[in-house]
Parts: sequence; C-alpha cells; structure tokens
Amino acid sequence: MKQKKHENRQTRMRVWNTLRWRLTLFVLSILLISGALTWIVHLFLVLLFSGAPLMAMLTVNPYTFLLIMLGVCALIGTVLAGKFGFYYLRPLKRLISATKEVKKGNYKVQIPEEQGLESEMGSLISNFNEMVRELDGIELFRNDFINNFSHEFKTPIVSIRGFAKELQREDLTPEQRREYATIIAEESDRLARLSTNVLELSKLENQQIVTGKTNFDLDEQLRQCILLLEPQWSDKQIEMIPELDAVRVCANAEMLSHIWKNLLSNAIKFTPAGGTVWVTLTADDREIRVSVRDTGVGMSDEVKAHIFEKFYQGDPSHHRAGYGIGLTMVDRVVRLCGGSITVESEVGVGSSFTVVLPNEQTVEAELVE
Repeated sequence: MKQKKHENRQTRMRVWNTLRWRLTLFVLSILLISGALTWIVHLFLVLLFSGAPLMAMLTVNPYTFLLIMLGVCALIGTVLAGKFGFYYLRPLKRLISATKEVKKGNYKVQIPEEQGLESEMGSLISNFNEMVRELDGIELFRNDFINNFSHEFKTPIVSIRGFAKELQREDLTPEQRREYATIIAEESDRLARLSTNVLELSKLENQQIVTGKTNFDLDEQLRQCILLLEPQWSDKQIEMIPELDAVRVCANAEMLSHIWKNLLSNAIKFTPAGGTVWVTLTADDREIRVSVRDTGVGMSDEVKAHIFEKFYQGDPSHHRAGYGIGLTMVDRVVRLCGGSITVESEVGVGSSFTVVLPNEQTVEAELVE
C-alpha cells in the first residue's frame, strides 16, 4: 500500500514537473502577483489622492479607471515576466548555446541535467546529450577510419615504389632482382585483396535483403572452409577439432562462406603454434548455432568493444597481417541474415565467436506443405 502511494506521488511529481505545467504555473503566478500589486497601487492612489479632483473624476467614470488599472497590471506583469522568465527559459537557453557549439564542431559539449526536471525539456536535454555523445563517437571513428585506411593503402604502395626503384639499379644480382620482384608482386596482391574487400564490404553495406538462397548442407560447407585453410593451420601445427551436426539450411552459400572463412582465419592467425581451434555446429527447429573457439592470445574488453568496427585492429603496431575488414563483413552478413554474433574472450586464454542464425529451412518446409 505504501509503495503504491509512493508511486502515485512520484507520478504526480512527474506531471507537475512537465514543461506545460511549469509554464502554466509561471503565467498564473505572474497574473496573481500583478493583480495583487495593482490592487496595492490602487489602494495607495485612493489613500493619497482621496480628495483630489482627478480622483473624483475617475470615480465618476469607472471605465477609465479600470483601463488605467489594467494598463498598470499589464506593465507590472511585463516587468515581472522579463525579470523572472529566465528561470523557466534557462534550460532552453543552455540548449541553444550547446547547439551553437555543436555547429562549430565541438562534440564534447554537455548540458547539465537538472534534478527533478523530468519534463519534455528534461527529456530533450537528455536526448541532446546522448546525441552529442554519439556524434563524438562517430567523429572519433571517422578519424580512426581515415588513419587506418590510409595506413593500409599507403604501406603496400610505399613498398612497391621502393622496390621498383631498387630494380632500376644496374648492380643488382639476379637473386636480388627476383627477391624484389617477388615483394612487389606480393604487395600488389595485398593491395588488390584490400581493394576487393573494401568493395565487397561496400556492397554488403548497401544491400538490404538476401537473395540467391539455396538449400545446402551447412556442415559440409564448414568442412570445406576448414580444408581450404589447411595450409595455414598445418604450418602452425594447430589442432583443428570440428564438432558438426548434420544441418541443412536455406541461405546464400557465398555470403555464409564469408563468415566462416573470416572467423576461422582469425582464429588461426591469433592462435600460437601448437594451439587448438574448435568448430561446433548445432541446430534446432528455430535457430542454428556455429561457434569458433581458439586458444589464442585473446582480447581485452576495450578491443572487444570495437572489434566489429571498420578498419579497427586490436594490434595498433600491425604486427599481424590484416586489414580490419573481415569481422566487419562478418557482422554485416550475420545481420543481413537476421542473426546475431557474440564474442567471449580473455587475454592469454583465447576467444570464442558464436553465430546464431534463424533456421529458415524449417519455415520454408512449412510453406511447401
């Protein structure tokens, strides 16, 4: 009972704190104070000029006196509104000032949120602060994107230019020429792969629906992806453990292959020699679950928070080869397919990526029936 009364009291407080009621009370207060002051002025005039001819004339013609009193009341109300209106308009003025700062490019500005201002204005201020924080995050992401994008493109170009100039020397041995030519070819391939990935990601970002769906065995697709990457995990003597249930799906096979290749490639890349990678596949009538778990270097909480951002790399030194695009593509494809992806990781222990997709094969079977 007490809790219900408390909730009702809180509800009444929220109603009274709305901008509409605050303005209504402000106007009512101005009217009452103006009326009271006007009445005081009236009494003062009556007492001061009770026997004067002008007062006698105004008493005979009450309408003129009424108009004078209304004018006095309006004047007093205007003065009071000008003096005390700033109190009610203070949040709006702060909002206008902060908006001007945002227009100048200052995304650090925040408006103090007043306690008890649970009104439209309070909600507006709260949403404004949230918007500015989002804009600040986008600006930081844009700067990081430009820096990383420039670095990824500049590095192979500089290498190609440098070794191309070296090839112009007359005193090079045949072995040096072959070595430099091989480096130029490798950097050119790297640049081509980066361009292809950027174009593919751009296409996925502009795509809104999944087309080209076919029925295929998902477990077989995962086995093929594991075999495709066999040279990579064999060279590092990584033990690959597939635990795959037989699952038939209705999806775009090429898009799903992007997910598995990127997740497996990352797991292999960040797992030291002699480590282990598990690939599990399970399904029920509603969803399909694929997990890729490794015994790699793991990630910090800060890296996990940005791992799906474009061109973000947890290793700022770029010690390990990569473009920071793969997981962004994975996240986009998973969302296009109506699924979700989660990551669990611990530094020095390993990482686990879990993809959950809707089992559309069941839905299609029901439609055929």
